[in-house]
Amino acid sequence: MKTNVTQQEILLTTESSFAHREWSEIGENGKSNLSSREEFENACWNGAVKEMLPEIDPEVTTGKKLWLWQIRETRSFLELELSDYPSPKEKYFSIDPYCFLQTKSTN
Repeated sequence: MKTNVTQQEILLTTESSFAHREWSEIGENGKSNLSSREEFENACWNGAVKEMLPEIDPEVTTGKKLWLWQIRETRSFLELELSDYPSPKEKYFSIDPYCFLQTKSTN
């Protein structure tokens, strides 16, 4: 019996003022030791997505509890992969341009 997997992808641009906000705790010297991009990624891993973007909360939109399984870093965005359980993503249905463009026909 094949089970239905609920997957959600979120692309967060890293070149915006939103991404460059201060997302981490301040270190003992008064400054963070991480770059703004690393702070942004850590905030995502620590569950700040619900606070950052409550309108795309996976629990509200799908009715299921989705877990953050992977964050993929590209040149201009972070891709958050959420799912019931880890499973390969369907590249054809992905919103990641690096994935779905590989499935397009060159004819």
